[in-house]
Parts: sequence; structure tokens; C-alpha cells
Amino acid sequence: MAVLCGAGLGTSLRRCGAGGSGRSPWKPLLVLLSPPAFSTGCPRCAKDRRLRQKRAISERQLTRYFVDQRKVRVVGGQGGDGGQSFHSEPRKVFGGPDGGNGGDGGHVIFKADQQMKSLASVFRFYQGFHGERGGSKNCYGANGAHKYVKVPVGTLVKEDGEVVADLTQHGEEYIAAHGGAGGRGNRFFLSNENRAPKLFTPGEPGQERVLHLELKTTAHAGLVGFPNAGKSSLLRAISRAKPAVAAYPFTTLNPHVGIVHYQDYEQVAVADIPGLIRGAHQNRGLGTAFLKHIERCRFLLFVLDLSVPQPWSQLQDLKYELEAYEKGLSERPCVVVGNKVDLAQSRINLALLREQVAERVIAVSALTGENLEELLLHLRELYDTYVKTEHSQGQSPVKW
Repeated sequence: MAVLCGAGLGTSLRRCGAGGSGRSPWKPLLVLLSPPAFSTGCPRCAKDRRLRQKRAISERQLTRYFVDQRKVRVVGGQGGDGGQSFHSEPRKVFGGPDGGNGGDGGHVIFKADQQMKSLASVFRFYQGFHGERGGSKNCYGANGAHKYVKVPVGTLVKEDGEVVADLTQHGEEYIAAHGGAGGRGNRFFLSNENRAPKLFTPGEPGQERVLHLELKTTAHAGLVGFPNAGKSSLLRAISRAKPAVAAYPFTTLNPHVGIVHYQDYEQVAVADIPGLIRGAHQNRGLGTAFLKHIERCRFLLFVLDLSVPQPWSQLQDLKYELEAYEKGLSERPCVVVGNKVDLAQSRINLALLREQVAERVIAVSALTGENLEELLLHLRELYDTYVKTEHSQGQSPVKW
């Protein structure tokens, strides 16, 4: 018995192996214009196919995909009209009204999803499904289905500048627009005075609102520092995140979140916040667009460049910018990370830095990986303290 093999695009069907008939091998009969939907090849013709790797996206291309603000117009579904009908049956002349009520319109609901990382997939208009009209025989119309809109965890919903919802937990929902109520059928208006009502009411329109969505990245730790301090390199060293790294300032234009895995299967999320400069709270540089992402961080990692003169002045400026943006933000649990300790000048500045600051200083090198283990151990201590504090207050800590 002969076996046919389709080797893919542009490959002729051929005979693999000679049968017992003694005939000559077949000539090519058909050229496939597209790959087959299933494998029809023999083991000798099978090829090793590898999975395609995800294409790397540059930082400038990523700005088109990462959106942390969105203006959305939401409209609830319209309620179905009430039915108008009278019961008809043999040998029953006056059956009476039997028009049912219309179905309610569907809501527009925002639902926090941990898999969503940006508001780029959120459209500017959503409307719930309409309810159906009431039918005869006292049949009610079907309610309209709800419209669910997935948003990232940490999304703020604002209306006229006021916060109306804060979605901080996975699966948390907020009804953005209520659907309209269904109309009444003529059966509803039956009374002793009116035994044959013809009156019915239309369905009510759904609620209409214009909301502003604002995303604040939810992470356990936040890397805060000046441009070119080595925050992105440090995040690449301790996690699998791949933010852009270059020798010019403002390389990182969007927040990146990396996950640090421990042996007991605990996961600590670390956010790389774009570099801050003096006057950031006054909207200088990248401005307050990324200062808001630090609000969600439970503890902070101040990354300082040890190779510059007087690195302790960077810490003072960073704390001033955070405190000017939000009072108490600089007082959160923190640790000072002195980066680029592999340079000669950094060794000299490290001793001076420890004399100038009261916080614990951990000297690391994101390039060579020096002393990263001490940083990871202290990061776990900060995380365990945060978990205990949340449990003592009766709250559930954020898990990744």
C-alpha cells in the first residue's frame, strides 16, 4: 500500500516507498498552494518545527501599546417595550389582556483582570445589550446581556474629577452604566375599571456617562531613581523582565513590572518607574504622569548611582519630589541601593554615602551581579513585613 506525503507549501504529492505492485514511482500530481490543516507526512518526511519566539518590542514601539489613561463613554442597554395583546382561545370571547413586560437592558461593567497590563485594549465607547419586547401569553421579554469590560488591576474610575471606583483586586467589578428598565405590558394595567386596557409603556433608555480611566501600576516594590541610575539594568538582573537599556537618559518611557521568584513559590512584583528629575512634581521631565505609579508601591528601592559626586544628594532630591507630590509617600519602608559598585570611584563614594544617610545601604552591581543576593534577601524581608501588616489589619495582601 502506498503512502502519500504532503510536505507543505509548494511540495508535490509523491509516493514514499515502493509498493508490491512493481510499478514505477508516481510522478508529481498536485502542488499544494497552502499547508494542510493536519499532518499527512510519513516519519521520514517529517521536519522539526520550532515555536516562534516572541518578537522583541522597542521602548518607543511599546509607548503605542502602553496606555495609562482613557476617556470612555458608556451607555446602558435600553429596556424592551411592553407587549400589547389579548388572549385568544376557542369558545372564549373575552380572554383579557396578556401582554407581558419588556426585558431590562444590560449593564456596562468594568472588571479588574490581572492579565491586563494596559488600557490600550479599552475602547472609547461601550453600550449594553438591549432588552427584548414583551410577548403575548404574559411572556416577559428577555433581559439584555451585560457588557463586561476588562481593565487592569489598579484602575481608577473618575467622573468629573472625582474618584467613583478603585479596582485594586482581581475580579472586582464596578457597574459603570445601568441598563434601562423594561416597559409594562397591557396586562399590568388591568383593573376593575378598565377590563380591556390597550395601554403599554416603552422601555426606558440606559444610563449614559463619560468616565475617565486612570491606571496606577500595582506592585510590591518600586525602583525610584534618577535617569541612568541603572534601574532597568537592575530589574533585568533580578527578574525576567526585559526593559530597554541604553547609555542615554530617559531610556525607559513606560513602567515595567518584573517578578522575583523565591524557592517557596512566593512572588514579589518590582516596578521600574521611569527616571525622575528635580521638579518632577511640577510636571517637569516625564512629570507626574509616572509619579502616580509609585502610589501603589508598598515599599520603595531608591537606586543611586555611586559613580557620581555626592550620591547622597540624589536621595534627598528623590525624597523631596515624592513628598511634594504626595505627603507621606517618602516615609514608606525603603532601602537605598547603591548601583555601579564595580567602578573604582563608587568604592570611595560608598563609604561616604553610608555616613550621610540613616537608611540601610546595599551596594550592588547590576552589570556583574555583585551582591544581588543580599538585595533579594532584604527584598523578601520587606515583603514578609508587608504581608504581616496586612494580615494584622484584617486585609488581604496583593498577590502576583
